[in-house]
Amino acid sequence: MQSIQSTALEPTRSEMRGLTTSEKVMRLLPVYGLVILTLALILIFSLILPTTFPTLLNLRSIISNKAIIAILALAAMIPMAAGRIDLTIGYGIVLWHVLAISLQTMFGLPWPVAVLIVLSLGVICGFLNGLLVEVAKIDSFIATLGTGTVLYAIALWHTGGRQVVGLLPEGFYALNGTMFLGLPITGFYVLALAALLYIVLEYLPIGRYVYAIGANPKAAALNGIPVRKFVIGAFISSGFLSALAGVLLASKLRIGQASVGLEYLLPALVGAFLGSTTIKPGRVNVWGTLVGVAILAVGISGIQQMGGAFFVEPLFNGVTLLVAIGIAGYAQRKKGAVIKRAPEPSKPAV
Repeated sequence: MQSIQSTALEPTRSEMRGLTTSEKVMRLLPVYGLVILTLALILIFSLILPTTFPTLLNLRSIISNKAIIAILALAAMIPMAAGRIDLTIGYGIVLWHVLAISLQTMFGLPWPVAVLIVLSLGVICGFLNGLLVEVAKIDSFIATLGTGTVLYAIALWHTGGRQVVGLLPEGFYALNGTMFLGLPITGFYVLALAALLYIVLEYLPIGRYVYAIGANPKAAALNGIPVRKFVIGAFISSGFLSALAGVLLASKLRIGQASVGLEYLLPALVGAFLGSTTIKPGRVNVWGTLVGVAILAVGISGIQQMGGAFFVEPLFNGVTLLVAIGIAGYAQRKKGAVIKRAPEPSKPAV
């Protein structure tokens, strides 16, 4: 049972050939509509809030607040490309950020060792998810929901419901608090990870194999692709990035508490799902995911500066997700209609 099916909907050159200008615009609108909407929101909020929105301070705030969500969205994107979903990213970050602090304050480990242990545990958790999905044949939604709930329970047990507080080294604080070229360094982490994932998914055989598995795992297996190996690898990559996000969250908050982290799950999934509606509609992709996170960040920031209430953020996330799914469905129907209307090639006369 596949939790997600990946089918690319970006128009091909043969489809665009022979269309009028208006038809080309309508065909490309689902591809770049979300990018245009993001730019439009930036322009609108800049005109409405000229003293607060188009400022360096606001840009720093958006990057600082949304970088962790962007990393989690990239983590969620990798299993989605293989046709699976990983809910552990939202639950795991709770335990990972707590451990990143408690290993230093309670066990006296140097911060590089603590970070290495947390990243290793993230990899192990991803490997376990892969085994549950591919070996035990449990649907990825159910398997990762169960694993995530266990991780959350461990975080509650470890903290006893209390905050984990202690003096941490400056080197650990610098992981999240450093400024580079006038911007938070976490933004550059996101760009580096995005560039790496883009190269792997778009230009290396491993990326084509992962997308092939997401589109049709049976056909991929018949073509000699080791489906189990790549799906487990996708979950391992997701677990690593989730643990990395937990380390950065710990460096940012400087305290560990089990009540923090779950609120990152929905925005990360929304960003990944939104990413599948732009750039390459119908297929999760790196730059589309970043655009999805960007439109959430811009929209929420602008609405809050205009005096939006505390419930605006989850409301905006949910509505945006529904709109994105609607756009994807519209694009799917339009492409199906174009394919049905396409004339069959004429046979040469004998």
